[in-house]
Amino acid sequence: MDLSQYPNFKRFSGRNILAVDFGTKVTGTATFCPGRDPFPLLCKNIIYQSDEDLIKEISELVTEEGIDVLILGLPLFTDGTESKMTQRVKEFAKLLSAKVAPTEFHLQDETLSSFEAEDRMKNSPEYNFKVNMKKIDMLAASIILEDFIKS
Repeated sequence: MDLSQYPNFKRFSGRNILAVDFGTKVTGTATFCPGRDPFPLLCKNIIYQSDEDLIKEISELVTEEGIDVLILGLPLFTDGTESKMTQRVKEFAKLLSAKVAPTEFHLQDETLSSFEAEDRMKNSPEYNFKVNMKKIDMLAASIILEDFIKS
C-alpha cells in the first residue's frame, strides 16, 4: 500500500509517529515515519493494568522511539455516534496528552479497525491466513495509523 499520495504523508514526512489502539485488556501500538518506513510497523502490545501504568508505558515508548506525533484511536459507532467506550477513551486521551506534552497529539476515528485487522490476517500468508490474537491489537494500531495518514 502506497501512502505517499496522501496529504498527511507529506505533512508528517520525516516525523516519527506512534499509533495506539487502546484496550482494557491489551493495547496495541504501531510506528511509522513517512519517507523512511515503507509502511506502518507493528511495535508492541501493552497488557492493561491501569490507566496510570498504560500512560507510563506509552510515555516510555514516546521517549525510547523518539516519537514526534502520537495518534490515539477513538472508537465510534459506524454512524459516527459515541459510545461509553468513546467517553472512556476521551478521558484517557486528556491524561495521556498532558503526560506526553509537548508531543503532538491527535485522536483518530478507529471505527472497524479491529475487523479490518482480522480480515487482513485471514487473507494474508504472513499470518498463515489465520487471526493471530497476539498481533491483532498491533495490526489495528497500524490501521489507525494508515487511516490517519489518509485523512
